[in-house]
Amino acid sequence: MAVSKAVATGQQPQIRVLQSLFRQTDNDNPYVKQVVAAVSPHAEVAFFSWRTALFGRYDVFHVHWPEFLLRAEGRSRAVRYALFLALLARTAVLRRPVVRTLHNLAPHESAGAAERFLLRLLDSRTQMWIRINAVTEPRAPQTVTILHGHYRDWFADKAVPASVPGRLLYFGLIRPYKGVETLLECFRQLPAGSCDFSLRLVGNPSTAELRGQIEAAGALDPRVTSLLAYVDDVTLATEIGEAELVVLPFRQMHNSGSLLLALSLNRPVLVPRNEANEALAAEVGPGWVYMYDGELEPAKLEAALTQLRSDTRAPMPDFSRREWADAGDQHYRAYLSAIRGRPLEAQ
Repeated sequence: MAVSKAVATGQQPQIRVLQSLFRQTDNDNPYVKQVVAAVSPHAEVAFFSWRTALFGRYDVFHVHWPEFLLRAEGRSRAVRYALFLALLARTAVLRRPVVRTLHNLAPHESAGAAERFLLRLLDSRTQMWIRINAVTEPRAPQTVTILHGHYRDWFADKAVPASVPGRLLYFGLIRPYKGVETLLECFRQLPAGSCDFSLRLVGNPSTAELRGQIEAAGALDPRVTSLLAYVDDVTLATEIGEAELVVLPFRQMHNSGSLLLALSLNRPVLVPRNEANEALAAEVGPGWVYMYDGELEPAKLEAALTQLRSDTRAPMPDFSRREWADAGDQHYRAYLSAIRGRPLEAQ
């Protein structure tokens, strides 16, 4: 079902975009909701259903996290794979272009041979690639950069409290690749009383083992507290606001919505050093993105907090290149380019 209907003008052809996102819920990533809102003034947007994908009308298919379509609950794996093949066949026969946003370099969870084969087929059908940071290697000549937008507008009506001195925060889904176990181990090696640190963990663990590790750490060290559940935006704004430093010790990090969300609420962040994080640090200005080399260690936590207290920074990070109004227009032009089969520069 369509969720918006853009106004067609002589300068702006009317198109219908099928997003690979199932109907939105309160738990959805705000990035997804903001993409839909940004695109809606330019194009009619429809959420994904297999009925719409296989029998509905659309001019372009915009794919996010394609593995989610192959792993969605409610049907057997064989049925999901067959539906996915039918969808690719339909886009080919009807010449409906596929536009793909590169959120991750590869799925975070491992995939079987059949899933990898289907994802390669999707890649072969993709006419336009969207990278959301400028350091992602282009997949093809038809690659456009549309930077991941900020979250300031999304949280503009939420109360953000003053930070608690020494409060370190990890927030977001807690998965093995995100390094929360390492953060816990490093923090607990900091001698109690040697500093004013406290550690707060907020998010839903993906495994019972991770949940047990966090709860055990809290039982052994009163400086460690947690809220191990999905939290709403009001609670999230409070938790981020109370942090003096957000720590995201991901073992794999390329695009991070959590990093941009923390910065959107004007809280400095500690992340592993890589090309993407170095580029973001340069973009937003000094004193916002702190980086560590190699593995996270207790001394690096302490050094980051000490440094941020002595650094000067602007009142807020520079997000002038990440406005959602610009992103909506850029998405629309990318859709038109894919439909017309011409390079974006020729539009």
